[in-house]
Amino acid sequence: MAMNRNRLDIAERLLKARLRTNSDDPRALRMLAEVAGRIGRLHDSEALLRHALAVAPGFQAARANLALVLGRLGRPQEALPLLDELLDHEPETPNHLNLKAATLGRLGDFETAIDTYRKVLEEIPGQPKVWLSLGHMLKTVGRLDEGIAAYREAIALRPTLGEAWWSLANLKTVRFDDDDLAAMGAALEAADITPEDRFHLEFALGKAHHDLGQHDRAFGYYAAANARRREHQPYRAADTSTIVDASIETFTADFFAARTGAGCAAADPIFILGMPRSGSTLLEQILASHSQVEGTTELPDLPALARRKRGYPRSVADWSADELAALGQEYLERTAVQRRTAKPRFIDKLPNNWLFTPFIHLILPNATIVDARRHPLGCCLSNFRQHFARGQAFTYDLADMGHYYADYVRLMGHVDRVLPGRVIRVVYEEMVADPEANIRRLLDRAGLPFEPACLDFHKTERAVRTPSSEQVRRPIYRDAAEEWRAYDAHLQPLRDALGAVIDHYPDAPPPQQPGKTVERS
Repeated sequence: MAMNRNRLDIAERLLKARLRTNSDDPRALRMLAEVAGRIGRLHDSEALLRHALAVAPGFQAARANLALVLGRLGRPQEALPLLDELLDHEPETPNHLNLKAATLGRLGDFETAIDTYRKVLEEIPGQPKVWLSLGHMLKTVGRLDEGIAAYREAIALRPTLGEAWWSLANLKTVRFDDDDLAAMGAALEAADITPEDRFHLEFALGKAHHDLGQHDRAFGYYAAANARRREHQPYRAADTSTIVDASIETFTADFFAARTGAGCAAADPIFILGMPRSGSTLLEQILASHSQVEGTTELPDLPALARRKRGYPRSVADWSADELAALGQEYLERTAVQRRTAKPRFIDKLPNNWLFTPFIHLILPNATIVDARRHPLGCCLSNFRQHFARGQAFTYDLADMGHYYADYVRLMGHVDRVLPGRVIRVVYEEMVADPEANIRRLLDRAGLPFEPACLDFHKTERAVRTPSSEQVRRPIYRDAAEEWRAYDAHLQPLRDALGAVIDHYPDAPPPQQPGKTVERS
């Protein structure tokens, strides 16, 4: 990793030197954009690629790079016209078609994405990663047998492709047999296995041994995989705590009272937020079974708007009432691309939006906010057993996860105090124990009339783009609530980090007195 970064630093210096003598060199601009993209500076990469295309409009390689960067920035609607232009100039090019399929998937046009992936595979059938991507799309729309077959084809082409093994495990419905266990074990011993393949295989083997009831062995695989992920996705619990501290100081009852009437009055969005693996996909499926509600996905737009001015959350105090209203309207416009129906309400199910709950109220005061809450030990262990491709770096260490959960509860407790009744809290264990009563309560609080289809949510046909996609296509699964007990011997670091949160669940502990904040690294 350090060696790769050193090479990137050298490349960056050389390319910048070249651009100092010729600032309009499109090839140097494109190469520098690739370097910026690899080290995570996607906005810089976008700017460089736009400059390259401004001086060389026919530079198709830069156009392809820009489409890729826009997709990674969560702006696939801007990438699609670029890809159409590329295909006009270079029709049937497999790489362009593959990128278009991925972009269509991000936009929710799954059936067209599937057709496009199949077109790629007609041209180049021996591509394991294309088969893998096709499997993801088929799984999303509920074509499970076809998805499994696609994942198996990817594995047949490349037995060490860890992501394909993990994708099978992540369906939660596949049980690996002895031949699968032997194949995964052999893949781990392969001389050419990559670090990425290795941690995917370890997560998959963790799931395999969990299903066999071999919990200590399963935990060993999960711990190894998470440690590998943490090396490349470091997380500082103190950074999240600092934002929560500042949010509690900034968003007081007086702050909200002074902004009464601000924001966009639309009531379209239903935000489902909280911890990942807390039952949020279940709640989304229940609500999306209602005739007035459309399910979308985990939308990236709200955090982007909140962080438009540096210094969130304190920077929010600088926005006027008109600006807050404009931000609410912009959120609706940005998310419209994900809507496929004329239903009046829609769901944004990004769990991490809990950090921006006060901001949601300011820009969309009539939006519905649902906090999906699950027992901290069960929820955090479920996260530890789940591989997230990106964005959830706190899940790779039990102590980090405990601190993150505690900060989530701390901020939501503050919101309950300063905006009483604003947030609808749904407790996972209560939902699975008495679904009908809790579903009726949820619909009533969300201003929706009861519909029997919400009780039969598992029969609703819709795309689901989260790790729980197959679980919510079945009736409520009650056993998961207590799975953490089988791993209790390994959970002391999590217990220590959670502290009083466990004893007060499902409520928040009383606010800490000044000067009592726990230090976190």
